[in-house]
Amino acid sequence: MIQSTKMRREIDEIPEAVERLLTEGAVDIARVASAVRDRDPAFIMTVARGSSDHVCTYTKYVSELLLGVPVASVGPSVASVYDAPLKLSKGLGLAVSQSGQSPDIVAMARNAGRDGALTVALTNEARSPLAKVSAHSIDIQAGPELSVAATKTFVTSAVAGLWLLAEWRQDRALLAAIRALPEQLASAARIDWPEVRDAIGVQQSLFTLGRGPVLAVSNEAALKFKETCQLHAESYSSAEVLHGPVSIVGERFPVLGFAAGDAAENALAEVSDQMAAKGARVFATTTKVQGATCIDHIRTDHGLADPLSLIVSFYSMVEAFATSRGVDPDAPRHLKKVTETV
Repeated sequence: MIQSTKMRREIDEIPEAVERLLTEGAVDIARVASAVRDRDPAFIMTVARGSSDHVCTYTKYVSELLLGVPVASVGPSVASVYDAPLKLSKGLGLAVSQSGQSPDIVAMARNAGRDGALTVALTNEARSPLAKVSAHSIDIQAGPELSVAATKTFVTSAVAGLWLLAEWRQDRALLAAIRALPEQLASAARIDWPEVRDAIGVQQSLFTLGRGPVLAVSNEAALKFKETCQLHAESYSSAEVLHGPVSIVGERFPVLGFAAGDAAENALAEVSDQMAAKGARVFATTTKVQGATCIDHIRTDHGLADPLSLIVSFYSMVEAFATSRGVDPDAPRHLKKVTETV
């Protein structure tokens, strides 16, 4: 009997973790959303690294599309290395870190509060240094995550961010869609795209594509290909990939396009078809493609939530692909679970 990896088990735990967040995190979300609503920030400043920074990219698009509140990422070194003051009195400072331990993230959150921002931490460690220096913290309720590759913590952080913004806006349709997520994510976890794995085969490089909120999923996918498969992957917006990067695309070059059910879906499908016409093996999560291949996917009850089901299916695929290559996705070389940078 083949023993499943920790990563596989944690992917399967995602629906349960999201359900736990929806149940046990409601008080925190309501409290923080009320505080943010009272402050009515003019902008959001985010700080994170790695997968958590991809959560921030997702949150950026949700905020700008749902609330009209612009979001900018600030490099942690602005605080941890340069200790530069920022004009944040009209802003919300959002820090995302599964461990809440990295000194540079903690320093930026601390300085953001010093400089006048209302600070909020999304973390899986409620007693972490990050939570302590922030005015408010939200426990993402992922439970222990033992695999080095983040899966549960990415999804629960993203759901927490989405939920916070939906509560801030008091958007009933989006709130209902969030409550329906656990069952949909369970279905998504059973999809693992064998046709994509076969197409990648022994290739050593590929592109991932997205646009709008789902660009965050493309970014996270490219990172996970590197982490778990030792495979070079680059993420691009479908609006940018034809402006130079497409030059390296040759016959059978693998491309994985992520599309949500939103206004950007047609544009991503068109670019996917153009790249397929150049000889690439292009797969996309949309039925609107013609030359590219539509792959199985789960749509949620709201376009802003669709990226969450897509990343769960991707995680299932990349875990299976890593193990097929003889790579242990639980312990990628040169990496450890908590990376502390200054």
